[in-house]
Amino acid sequence: MNRRDGQTVRQSQPAPLGPAPTWTSREAYLLALVCLIVGLIVGYLFRSTAPATSVTSATSPSGVSAGKSTPTSPQALAQLAAPLLAAVKADPRNVEALIRLGNFYFDNQAWAEAIEYYSRALELRPEDVNVRTDRGTAYWYSGFPDKAVEDYERSLTYQPDHANTLFNLGVVRLHGFGDAAGAVAAWNKLLELHPQHPQRTRIETLIAQARSSER
Repeated sequence: MNRRDGQTVRQSQPAPLGPAPTWTSREAYLLALVCLIVGLIVGYLFRSTAPATSVTSATSPSGVSAGKSTPTSPQALAQLAAPLLAAVKADPRNVEALIRLGNFYFDNQAWAEAIEYYSRALELRPEDVNVRTDRGTAYWYSGFPDKAVEDYERSLTYQPDHANTLFNLGVVRLHGFGDAAGAVAAWNKLLELHPQHPQRTRIETLIAQARSSER
């Protein structure tokens, strides 16, 4: 996406014969609501590392949806992150502090800063699949789907069955590159490796939507 997920493309249907149907306000409202829900489902990527709960003033969602209307100012973020920044300054090789800083900025959708601290953590711990996957997601929301896929695929070399990576890889392949087949392959592998996945129904719906977009 630029940095937002797009909607699954639906094929146009032949125009009906005769007069156009009349929509009641209730029907129009329900249709808009359904479209909004579908958009939110497709627009959500799974988070791998734990939220930055150590910074009590920060919001810590389990994942990031496509819109945050009132982002925290850079000055406020710096103030909230001050304890972690001080820990990293005192010990630049403090991997846990680097990851927590990355999480803090990720939770506040400060993607450039999240990428910076995740990258520093990965220099010290390159095999950390959770951090690499979240950096990929930060790249995705920053508008760099190629870098996102690179991180996801690298993560899978360390842990081929990492569920969140497989899910996010499918989202970016579909909405970043229009690669429905690649998305379906990633999601099918996810369900094959995790048949009891708690989001199985949702993933099956996304697979069906991706397949319909290929026709």
